[in-house]
Amino acid sequence: MKEQTALLDFLKQSFSEHSFVKMTLSNPTDKQSSLTAIYVRYVEIKNAATLSFTYRYKTKDQVKNWSIENGINELQKLIGTSYRNTSLFTTKNDFVLLSSKKGKMTLQTNKPTFTTTTEAVHDRQKIKRASNEQAYLMHLGITDANGILIQKMADKYRQINKYLEIIEGLIESVTLPEDIHIVDMGSGKGYLTFALYDYLANEKGLNVQVTGIELREELVEYCNDIAKKCGFDKLNFVCKPIQKYTEKQIDILIALHACDTATDDAIYKGIVSNAQLIVCAPCCHKQIRQQVKGIEQESPILKYGIFKERQFEMVTDTIRALILEKHHYNTKVFEFISNEHTRKNVMLVGAKTAMNIEDQTIQSKIEDIKKEFHIDFHYLEKLVK
Repeated sequence: MKEQTALLDFLKQSFSEHSFVKMTLSNPTDKQSSLTAIYVRYVEIKNAATLSFTYRYKTKDQVKNWSIENGINELQKLIGTSYRNTSLFTTKNDFVLLSSKKGKMTLQTNKPTFTTTTEAVHDRQKIKRASNEQAYLMHLGITDANGILIQKMADKYRQINKYLEIIEGLIESVTLPEDIHIVDMGSGKGYLTFALYDYLANEKGLNVQVTGIELREELVEYCNDIAKKCGFDKLNFVCKPIQKYTEKQIDILIALHACDTATDDAIYKGIVSNAQLIVCAPCCHKQIRQQVKGIEQESPILKYGIFKERQFEMVTDTIRALILEKHHYNTKVFEFISNEHTRKNVMLVGAKTAMNIEDQTIQSKIEDIKKEFHIDFHYLEKLVK
């Protein structure tokens, strides 16, 4: 049909002009089909231009990546035959192809939903990392069944995209094996765990296995069920304490908001596994604060409760960073998302290095901090000893 040919020509043109945003196929001709819609996005996998197809079934999603040429061939088979509605979004125009039950096709041209403004470019960046159409976002309550962002979850969606941006840069800074094992300790409801797996496996084309460790059995069952529905075969969740996790290979250790000394337990697991990356967002910081309760501090700043709490958060994480440095990690501490969205916004990262380390110099720094603040011990110190 000429309308189908015209739509495919517009699609090819959008690639050459770099104006393609996304494509949606909906309203299947077979009403009994369990495949309800297909979403198509442009991604780059190992620097190769790729079309990522998300096949949305009633109970799960499947993702398949095609070269541009093969992706267009696949679309040619589907448009107007298997699906009555096809929408092509570009920064120049939106194109909608409608097919009636009798096979009559109508091609409409509308003003673009996405434009070439800075804001739209930013939106396209987000699409590359965590597209609204991804099924895991729907199952986790971040988007509705149509892929529309639920407003009260907007902060969580921003956090996901920022997290993926950071992780992408960190992974490029270290040497990882071909088969990468990532362990997320204290994975909770799995927002960031799902996003990380989907991005690395389906967007970047890496061979990753991701394991989420969580104490709450109901959350483990909930997350494993969503992983199955999404077809995430190498993502699984395990119910056990961090201390009892015994898997030897950990290439990337993640612990986001693991409470108090659970962060130290996670860091220790990363150190003994010789993980190439250790990524933490520490939480609670009770261990040292409870240890120095009632001890008079010399600094007048520590007279005030809120300042004391923040000071000992910094002391706790500084000692953690120094212990990581002793074990041959380059460390940095930074704010990974504005505290407008969450106060738990500090990220501590250790990247494995082959550089020589002055162990004694670092240990002296740790001892000086402990002496200044009347600290007997740091929990992570005891673990590594």
